[in-house]
Amino acid sequence: MSTPFVVGVAGGSGSGKTALCRVLAGALGPEHVSMLCYDAYYRDRRELPAAERAALNYNIPEALDTPLFLEHLQALRAGRSVRPPRYCFVTHRRIGEAAAIEPRRVLLVDGILLLHEAETRQLLDLTFFLDVPDEMRLARRIARDTTEQGRTRRSVLSQFEATVGGAHAQYVAPTKAFADVVLSNVARVDRVSEVATEVIRARLRRHRLAEAA
Repeated sequence: MSTPFVVGVAGGSGSGKTALCRVLAGALGPEHVSMLCYDAYYRDRRELPAAERAALNYNIPEALDTPLFLEHLQALRAGRSVRPPRYCFVTHRRIGEAAAIEPRRVLLVDGILLLHEAETRQLLDLTFFLDVPDEMRLARRIARDTTEQGRTRRSVLSQFEATVGGAHAQYVAPTKAFADVVLSNVARVDRVSEVATEVIRARLRRHRLAEAA
């Protein structure tokens, strides 16, 4: 199999990265696409008491197990399957391994800090950054975390004010400069996905021609 074409999708918490990747996979053909989420690689904090785990800042580079993520990303590029960690966002602990991810023609990779490390950027063939205003990202985060994690609106808001907003300004927003394409994801995700799909298809054609040369 030829080397997978790796597409990176970055952006702040609540910008719609995972939703976009799901729509892209459907548009490009699920049988041709595999997906890897950088957010599955948060460090296991089981050694800390629950209260201390909850108080940590999970929006900074040190919160992620980047060496393991890079190992898995390099393996997929080399045509080998990987088993990412399963991470519980409620307890901030790893709970085993996820199902194996097989290398396919296109690999979609998403993560808040995906474009922060130069070593990671070198492994991405095409990169998108989803640019969304803070107030919209916060509203989406409240809707997601209260539904999926059973959190209260107040706890989500407090965390955003204490750590998420500042970390976004310091670590995430500056990485927009490294993206090949910046997309404003403030409406329906299918509108953004149409643009992204066409860009990916065009780059894929160039990629195949380069491999055949």
